[in-house]
Amino acid sequence: MATCPHASAADIRPPKPSDNVYREDCTVCFDSIDDAPGLDVCLHCFNGGCCGERIHGRLHAQQAGHPLAVNIRRTRKRKQRAEGEPPEKISKLAIKAETEEEKYDTQSDVHCYECGVGGIAKEGKVGEVVDGVLKANTFAKQEEVKAWEQEMTACEHTLCLEQEPPRQIPSGDLGHCTKCDLKENLWLCLACGNLGCGRTQWGGTGGNNHGVEHTKESNHPVAVKLGSLTADGNADIYCYACDEERVDPELVTHLQHWGINIADRVKTEKSITEMQIEQNLTWEFRMVDEKGQGMKPLFGAGFTGLKNLGNSCYLASVLQSLFAMPEFAHRYYRPDEMIPPIAKPAEDLEVQLRKVADGLLSGRYGQPGSDVQASEEVPEQPWQSGLAPAMLKHLIGRGHSEFSTMRQQDGFELLLHLLKLVTRSQAAAQGQYKDVSDPVEAFRFCMEQKLKCLGCGKVKLRTDEMENLSVAVPIKRLPQDASAKSGGDNDEESKEEFEPVTLRQCIDEFTAAEHVELNCAGCGNKGFTKQQLFKTFPTIFAVNARRFEIVNWVPTKQDVPVIVDEEDFDLEAYRSPGKLPDEEELPEDQDAGSGASAAFVPNEMALEMLMSMGFPKVRCERALHATGNQDPEAATQWLFEHMEDPDIDTPLSVPGGGGAGNASADPEKVENLGMMGFAAPVARQALKETGGDMERAVDWLFSHPDAQGISEDAGGSAETTAAPDSPGKMEVDNKPAHYSLKSIVCHKGSSIHAGHYVAFVRKNVPDPAHPDNEEWVLFNDEKVALGADAEEMKKFAYIYFFRRKV
Repeated sequence: MATCPHASAADIRPPKPSDNVYREDCTVCFDSIDDAPGLDVCLHCFNGGCCGERIHGRLHAQQAGHPLAVNIRRTRKRKQRAEGEPPEKISKLAIKAETEEEKYDTQSDVHCYECGVGGIAKEGKVGEVVDGVLKANTFAKQEEVKAWEQEMTACEHTLCLEQEPPRQIPSGDLGHCTKCDLKENLWLCLACGNLGCGRTQWGGTGGNNHGVEHTKESNHPVAVKLGSLTADGNADIYCYACDEERVDPELVTHLQHWGINIADRVKTEKSITEMQIEQNLTWEFRMVDEKGQGMKPLFGAGFTGLKNLGNSCYLASVLQSLFAMPEFAHRYYRPDEMIPPIAKPAEDLEVQLRKVADGLLSGRYGQPGSDVQASEEVPEQPWQSGLAPAMLKHLIGRGHSEFSTMRQQDGFELLLHLLKLVTRSQAAAQGQYKDVSDPVEAFRFCMEQKLKCLGCGKVKLRTDEMENLSVAVPIKRLPQDASAKSGGDNDEESKEEFEPVTLRQCIDEFTAAEHVELNCAGCGNKGFTKQQLFKTFPTIFAVNARRFEIVNWVPTKQDVPVIVDEEDFDLEAYRSPGKLPDEEELPEDQDAGSGASAAFVPNEMALEMLMSMGFPKVRCERALHATGNQDPEAATQWLFEHMEDPDIDTPLSVPGGGGAGNASADPEKVENLGMMGFAAPVARQALKETGGDMERAVDWLFSHPDAQGISEDAGGSAETTAAPDSPGKMEVDNKPAHYSLKSIVCHKGSSIHAGHYVAFVRKNVPDPAHPDNEEWVLFNDEKVALGADAEEMKKFAYIYFFRRKV
């Protein structure tokens, strides 16, 4: 055993439960403990650093002054069966997860970078620290546990549950659904003892929805999944009245009422959470073509997959689409540039975006997985293992109520959130790196809104900077013939079909002129037309196709086919002509509408959806104003969170965005923004542009770094145009607005919070015969293949990414 003075003198300690231990992959790249050189985990701060050709472990030791590290190498165990021995039988009586010790052989070696020696004895303080590192939860596992921890609570329906006279409930082989013969996925109504099979969509378990039907017929809201019962009192309990998972403090008593002794129960079925994760991890998004042949796997630079971290396919699909764009690739993939010393690289967004860019684009990791079994569709060639972007996922979700969880989320909302974070991170990066530019600038464009009085003909123009377009898809059902309506043997409803629409039709409706009731300060007339058209066009045009309608008070996604012009999508017809020669503009201090209530015009479609759910109009307007006036789902969430606000029923009284109002900014809010580092003039302009909303003002400031601001004596009527070098408002865009479709994010499922996301990206696939030939490539988590189904899936995409032709 080697000796080292640092081993006894170093101020080291075993990791605490709250410490992050990075012992799976390097915090700067995706080299991991499964690679031949292994991974060096710092014994001082538990940072993980590779020790192969990139030597990020050595660089960390030198920069941080942390000499001691433990090298960890892991190899997959190969299970050997004796000749003629049958495979191990899978038991339904209990569900047991395979431990890391059962899956891997792990070796460790302590070495000192300063002394240049290895083989240091793992004894005393060093031994305690090494043992703690090896036993500690990895960073990824620790974050996963935190994310899944939900505070399940009781509700009035579980607390005030009234049960009918007791009777013995059939169990074991005798127990089955009262309306069919299913014996699995049974839900016990705690009020009357009825056994009903589960929902049809839960993980494909074959339920016929009889448990839900019983709830609707009887108004008994609380049910428990029998197969999820454990002896320690854990179970899946669902309240259909609340439409939430709940806990029942009196579960033992309530089950004894029906003759069920929970102490004798053994879990035989997966919980709802386990089923959701498994469904997402194992969802085969047609990894075969239309002929039933296995898709051709792709490997190498630009064809590297991302592991599903539970319900993270929405993140993987968006990342694949973004890093296929030159702006993101050039900004973050810089293999020849050294990352400066950073104390905590795992918590630095710039570093983690560079790590993901290197992982996806370098080709180092896009190779067939050595421990991945060959696919059933392509038995001769395994899929790649994929990369786990756990550190980036943590940073993206940090402090966010939705993205910090392990539940499925809306891919489009994730895109907007990520673009916002990228823009915010540019200021800090400019002080550390050369040639830093915001890649989100390629998404930005200006929409010009024109209000025209129907009385005097005067107009009011407003320019809004945007990064995407979210358009509603018209939903028109096709008539069903008599045979389809009759149903099948199981009385299942036939699948609805919808009339196809074009994406151009969706944009036509978005940009069409509409009538609004506003007071004209010039002539007193009440009628205006309002229309939004493009003043400038983006390099990358991101379009979200919303296929939602309210079904039983729940936003439900419908499979409406959308036809897209792939090669030449022309937006010239939507270019704003600006103020025409024969039009007179309303004076700056005479906005349309004499009252403050006219300054904000709510999104008509979103307002209608919210009011159809039973919310008063004044609350809907307030919610839309607070959430950006676009997304009814975000507005609905805002309403539920602000029901107790004292001014919730007070008519909205704020100036509209985009310079429409002339009220001066709240001095206290200007001061608060000043404490965040923003100068008073630009703080005043941000508050004016966002109607005085602090959170939106911060977002506006980060997306308008060149804003000139408003002087204090100018008040709200000062000039608010951007600086001359700001692309967007001052530049004249005369180039043709012709686009081609480059990538799509597709979603399969009836809700954006369930189902599965994949991405299709047009890429140059290596082919000596056709070097410039672009083909659709499917990114389905870690699986990357030629996308044979792209033409069909293009009709059902959720996000479209177009690129402007030059």
